[in-house]
Amino acid sequence: TVILLIGLLTSAAYQAFRPPPPKICGTPGGPPVTAPRIKLRDGRHLAYKEHGLPKDVAKHKIVFVHGFKSDPDPNRTPKSLALDIEELADGLGLGSRFYVMGKSMGGQVVWGCLKYIPQRLAGAALIAPVINYWWPGFPADLCKEAYNLQLPQDQWALRVAHHAPWLTYWWNTQKLFPSSGVISRKRETMSRQDIELVSTYGGGHDLKKEATQQGEFESLHRDMMIGFGKWEFDPMDLENPFPNNEGSVHLWQGDDDKKVPVILQRYIAQKLPWIHYHELPGGGHVLHFVPGLIEGVLRALLRGGK
Repeated sequence: TVILLIGLLTSAAYQAFRPPPPKICGTPGGPPVTAPRIKLRDGRHLAYKEHGLPKDVAKHKIVFVHGFKSDPDPNRTPKSLALDIEELADGLGLGSRFYVMGKSMGGQVVWGCLKYIPQRLAGAALIAPVINYWWPGFPADLCKEAYNLQLPQDQWALRVAHHAPWLTYWWNTQKLFPSSGVISRKRETMSRQDIELVSTYGGGHDLKKEATQQGEFESLHRDMMIGFGKWEFDPMDLENPFPNNEGSVHLWQGDDDKKVPVILQRYIAQKLPWIHYHELPGGGHVLHFVPGLIEGVLRALLRGGK
């Protein structure tokens, strides 16, 4: 009886911890294919959306990576993300060099591109990029100070994602403890500016529904596991990819960002003086909604300077 009970409990725990398989677009039982996409080297498909001039006439080619909600890839790493971007650029015929931009969680992709495919970049921009509290280049006391600025429930969610990634799905779906306040969009994770901008321009709820239709584990929880897991490199060890000023790297950060502590971005900017650092007084996390900011990002990126 005891053995049977242990077996039942083990089976129940396994089912609770194990995330459901992703529902791949275009497969039986999965969502329909509703966007253009390319087929990657391992058989996965990567969807994309084009903005601006047609790519065959545009002078500048920019790959923009949004925050959170990635495509399913059980073998994802910071390196594989960068290689996916390179393969996307080649599949779309963007040329030997192109620009990359990433906001929020999309910043991890830009860091990966700076590490693994710098020879393919014409420039890079990071907009309120999420940092990893376990990057070894951060001083322990500064990192602790920044970590403690997060909501207690987010501190726990990050601990789980880093130290026990196999528990990430369960932690963010169970009802015993508060899960990630960022994922649940708690008001406390937003600055005053964020609240005003989201109320004016919308919070992208429809986009979230579309982006998570293949499964929240692959699109949200794995993002946490990779973004806050153990990286193969430390961004603060990166070398200037443009030593001859043939391109530039920029970082925009609001000093009132409740999701990404500004004190850590300032430290990164000090460690990597070749990054053009732009700090916005009173700025929150959804900087892409700030009127005129994206235009300013593009001007700085394409002109190669501040």
